[in-house]
Amino acid sequence: MLEVVQVREGMFGVHGSGDTSGFGGLVATIAMPGPSERPYGGWFDEVVDVLAEVLEEGGTPFDAAIEKVVVDRGELTLHVHREHVVTVCRALRDDQDLRFELGLGVSGVHYPHDTGRELHAVYHLMSVTHTRRLRLEVSVPDADPHIPSSVPVYPGHDWHERETWDFFGIVFDGHPGLARIEMPDDWPGHPQRKDYPLGGIPVEYKGAHIPPPDTRRSYS
Repeated sequence: MLEVVQVREGMFGVHGSGDTSGFGGLVATIAMPGPSERPYGGWFDEVVDVLAEVLEEGGTPFDAAIEKVVVDRGELTLHVHREHVVTVCRALRDDQDLRFELGLGVSGVHYPHDTGRELHAVYHLMSVTHTRRLRLEVSVPDADPHIPSSVPVYPGHDWHERETWDFFGIVFDGHPGLARIEMPDDWPGHPQRKDYPLGGIPVEYKGAHIPPPDTRRSYS
């Protein structure tokens, strides 16, 4: 079952001036897949079962750590409660039957209409030993965008968490040096959030004045 987050109108979701695409009449439903039911298929059931066993042995109930298991388009995503993300990462890395020893990075997503879960951090993990990939996803509210850092488990996530903080404003608690990595240190805001202004600067081309994109009139 799909979980509808937003029904968006227009090409870029803007209203009034700003949508110069001419597609202002488009209507798009923004939805995310809900929890999947067993059997998940392939090796997914085995990984979930082993992870549940490892977590239980460590004193963490599976349901307390994992919000939902989603299988969508042939990919496995574990939605993790933020307070358990480091424990889940360590279990996935260290158990001999899991061995997701390679962290491929952390990225951010902003769903401004997903009330109470506006910011998502997405972790891409790979088992070199078993040639498998899975995804972790952690959702936090815009008003409290804190997630424990995964750097103690996957040191290569250092720069990825910095970039996610830089562009989305997710704070990774315990990170060894959480600072901007792309934008200048004094840059205001986080420019990949959907509520960030389009910005731009006015330019002149062959005598014509072209205003910034968020001040242009709509052609819809």
